[in-house]
Formats: sequence, C-alpha cells, structure tokens
Amino acid sequence: MLDILFRDEHLIAINKPHGLLVHRSSIAADAEEYALQLLRDQIGAKVNPVHRIDRKTAGVLLFAFTKEVEIAMQKQFMENAVGKKYLAIVRGYTPDAGEIDYPLRKENGTLQDAFTGYKTLKRAELDVPFGQHQTSRYSLVEVVPQTGRMHQIRKHMSHIFHPIIGDRTHGCNKQNKLFTEKWAMNTMLLHAAQLNFIHPVTAVAVQVVAPIQNEFKRVMQLMNW
Repeated sequence: MLDILFRDEHLIAINKPHGLLVHRSSIAADAEEYALQLLRDQIGAKVNPVHRIDRKTAGVLLFAFTKEVEIAMQKQFMENAVGKKYLAIVRGYTPDAGEIDYPLRKENGTLQDAFTGYKTLKRAELDVPFGQHQTSRYSLVEVVPQTGRMHQIRKHMSHIFHPIIGDRTHGCNKQNKLFTEKWAMNTMLLHAAQLNFIHPVTAVAVQVVAPIQNEFKRVMQLMNW
C-alpha cells in the first residue's frame, strides 16, 4: 500500500518509495510496478501526476484527479511557484550553507539556468578507511532547488564535489561500491521531503511533508544521526 500524505477532492499526494517509477517508461523496460497504476488501483480512481521525481528518489509525489487541476498545478511547477525541500546524504563535509548557480544542459544541448540552495544539517566521520584517508566523512544536507531541471540536485551536488550516495549516474562509483559491499546499501539517498504550494482550486496554502523511508533511516543510524 502506498502511503497517502494528503488528499482532497482535487489532489492526492503519496510518499513514493525509492526505486518506484512514476509511470511506464520506455527507458525502464525492466519495471513491473508504477506509482501511477498502484495509486489508481489502491483508491479506485483515475489520477495523473502533476510533476516527476526520479525513480531512485523517494518522497512527495503529487497527483490530480482532473485535467483542469493537473494543468493548473503543472503551471505552478513550470513557473517555479512550488516550494520544494529535499534531504540528501552526500560524500564529504559540506559547507554550513551554500548556493549553486550552475547552468545545466538539456538532452538537445541547450543550456538552462539552474539554481540550488542548501544547508548542512549533520556531519559524520566513520572509522572506515577510504582511499588515502583513514576515515570516511559524510553530510546530511537540506536542499532547496529554485529551478526544476532534470537531475538538478544530483548534478549540482556532484558539481561541488559532494555527490549523493547511491547515485550511479552522477555520483562517486567508489563510494557507491563501499556502501554496497560494507552495508548492502544500493539506495540513492535523496528524499523529496516537502512541497509547498497554493491550492489551485481553494487558494489555500498547502504543505505536504513526507517522512524519510527505511533505507535512508538505516544510513542515518549508521552515521549516529
């Protein structure tokens, strides 16, 4: 059963598990389950996602019951009018806070402005040798993307040399291998923790918060956070 975080007659939000696709995709032919179909089956009603989060990312995923509400919410996302907060566990000690202003290239080669803010919530040093270092250092960061580019947070954290643990595409292969071999952990440690928006029908401010999931919790316990 999917964890439903918010529901009214217009919108419904779930806490999407890590590894679950939003909907059927030709680039992930191996998948047999999709958040869209699971939710439709669970509530017995047709819904459509108003935004996307990566397959490997967990957290808040919002759906609309009607086409009109879907379009209205998509407009808010496109205009960057929706507030988003993510949690990520990354390699190394991140600065206390920072801003990443680094354009990202679309698949067709076009450069797009991309802006991400972050602040460090926790740091940990584990007695686990890594490369030339006698210990391994990690940070828990709260990330606030101001734009919505594909893989923006993943690319931006990698750009500042603090890649997200478990990110196979933009992360650190050696760190990912360490987590797989030492802790049997393959999950990408990125969680969509919160959405804030103005309801397109009632005009009321809505905040949807998603609790972190088990694999993310397990790594936080490893870090003594």
